[in-house]
Order: sequence, then C-alpha cells, then structure tokens
Amino acid sequence: MREIASRLYHLALRELGIMRRNPIYGFCTVFFPLITILFFTSLMNEGVPFKMPVGVVDQDNTQTSRAMVRQLDAFQTTRIVSHYGNVNDAREAIQRNEIYAFLFIPKGTTSGLMTQNQPKISFYYSNVTLVAGSMLYRDLKTIASLGSASAASTKLAAVGKTGHEIRTFLQPIAVDLHMISNPWANYNVYLSTSMVPGVLMIFIFLLTPYSIGTELKFRRSRQWIKMSGGNMYLALLGKLLPQTILFLTMLYGFDFYIFYVLGFPHPGGLWPILLSGLLAVLGCQGFGIFAFGIMPSLRMSMSVCSLWSVMSFSLCGATYPVFAMDRVIQTIAQLFPLRHYYMMYQMNVFNGFPLTDAWFNIMALFIFIALPIFAIPNLRRAMLVYVYIP
Repeated sequence: MREIASRLYHLALRELGIMRRNPIYGFCTVFFPLITILFFTSLMNEGVPFKMPVGVVDQDNTQTSRAMVRQLDAFQTTRIVSHYGNVNDAREAIQRNEIYAFLFIPKGTTSGLMTQNQPKISFYYSNVTLVAGSMLYRDLKTIASLGSASAASTKLAAVGKTGHEIRTFLQPIAVDLHMISNPWANYNVYLSTSMVPGVLMIFIFLLTPYSIGTELKFRRSRQWIKMSGGNMYLALLGKLLPQTILFLTMLYGFDFYIFYVLGFPHPGGLWPILLSGLLAVLGCQGFGIFAFGIMPSLRMSMSVCSLWSVMSFSLCGATYPVFAMDRVIQTIAQLFPLRHYYMMYQMNVFNGFPLTDAWFNIMALFIFIALPIFAIPNLRRAMLVYVYIP
C-alpha cells in the first residue's frame, strides 16, 4: 500500500511538472474557466433584458392610442425609442437592428373601439434574438389586450355596470401564477448554471485525451508506465489527479459564487451540488480516456471528444426540452454527461428533490466513469508498442 501511495505521489509530481512547462494546462484549467464564469454571470447579471428598443407607428394619434403607447413604454422590458410615419420605415428599422419590434395603430382604431367594429392593431417583432422576441411579443400582446379592455370598460361603465361586474366580464377567470424556485424569471439562474459547467466540460473532454496522447507523441509513454510499475490504472490516476483537483476547484468555486454570493436558489442543499460536480468531472475524464483507448490517435480522439462536448449543449435540455425532441434524439441525449449533470441540478439542487429521484442520471454518470475499463488493454498496448503518427 505504501509503495502504491509513493508511486501515485511521484506520478502526480511528474504530471505537475509537465503542466508547469506547458501553458495550455494553465489556460484550460484556470484562465479560460475563470473568463467563462465571469462572462456568463456578468452577461445576464440583470436577470432579464431591460428596456429593449421598440418603435411605434401611430396613425390614429388619439388620446386612447397615445395612452396605449405610454403604457407600452412603462413596461420594464420595453422602451419606445422612435415613432415612424409608416410600416415600411419601421420594418426597415428592424432590418437595421435599430429596434426589435414595433406597434402599428391604424387610423380609426379609437372610433372602431367605441362602435364595436373590432378594429385591428398589429405588432411586428423579430425572433432572430429568441429571448428578446418572446418577451416583446408578450408585452405587445398585453398592450393590445389592455386597449380592448379599456374601451370595453368605458362602455360598460356608461351603461351603469359596477366595477366588480366590469372586472368579472373582462376577466372571467383570474390566473394566480406562481413560478417555482425562480419567481423573478431570472435567465441567469436558468442558463449560467448549465452553460458554464458545459464549457468547463469541454476543457475536460479535450485535455484528458491530450494529456494521454502527448505521452505517446513526445515518447514519454514507456517511462510513464514504468513509474506506475506497469499498473495502467495507477498511471492514469497519477496523471489525471492534478487536473481533477483543479477542475473540481473551478467547478466548486463557480457553485460557491452563484449559490452563496449571487444568491441563486438551491433548496436541495450542499450535498447534491458536491456530488453532481464530482460525478460530472470524473464522467468527462472517463469518456476522454475511453475515446483515446479505442482510437489511440491524439487527433482523432480529441476530435471525437470535441464533437461530443459541443453536441452536449443542444441535447442537455437547458435550451430546448429533451422530451419534446424526436424519440431517437431523446435516446441519444442520454449519451452525454452534461445531460445527466443538468438533470441532477434541476431535480436535486434547483427543486430540492431527493437524490433517489435522480438515480438514473447518477447511474449513467457512474457508467461514464467506468468506461475506461473497456479500453485499458488497448490503451496499455498503445503506450508500449504504438509509434505516434501526426
């Protein structure tokens, strides 16, 4: 046991020396992760976009239409920046990215409201920027409904209806909305918690086969295996231990920053945070070892890991729900560690459900960790026999 500990210690020291001489390790384990954390958390530090530019085409120009415009401008996410004489001018402003949307109030809108002729007002919005488009659609639809309700309220009051009767007529069913765990609708809570770990996993995916492949490239592989006493598991453990500690430090540091400094909701407590982070880092390293083991080529294994890590963003379910995808894609999504990390975050950290509810995702991450078992014989043979081919 003492001999194993001594070998592990010297292997880790050797790896630290390699990391110190090669700046790519410092960039991928510390510098770029820090930049990623600061970028994503500061990019959405307001939670939701505020005062997005909107235009108005008000051809009615009455007290009612001007009141609608003032109400639209009063919304938190909307700011009226310009009035246009016609629809073509406003459309060209959207194409020039000067505004995200505009409201068109045609002539005769107010008189049509009073005579119940059902006048039409239109709103146009750009959905190229998905968040801005969806939020402005909500505001514009609300203002259109408010305009109709205002006219109906005036007519009902004129015929002697009480305030309670008017409210009941205009809104027969009152919606009592409660947003679970994130009542502020803070996009930072939804996106940074998946995007930052996803980017960190890219570095883990790439650095793991890189650090193994460079042993073969620079003809250090036999020395590496000799230092481990021919034990391939010990050689991998000593090589990846410093990287694992650094990646865990960055991931746990990010968790501390968002949960205990920025105050992101985490009713699940500390243990699910620690467990999901540990399993995610080890799972990505396991896949990286497996990829190099089945194809002992630095270029090919890094290409596969790069593809796998990038596809994770689309299939993890953070931006588009997996259950709404095709059944085949739902199955493929289970092959990505980020998917299971995100599910553990959603169930155990964000919503506070017990870890037993995420048993499938925990089991899947353990399978990723165990993948190197199937590639160790081929990896050992490659380290001792193969010659590096660029």
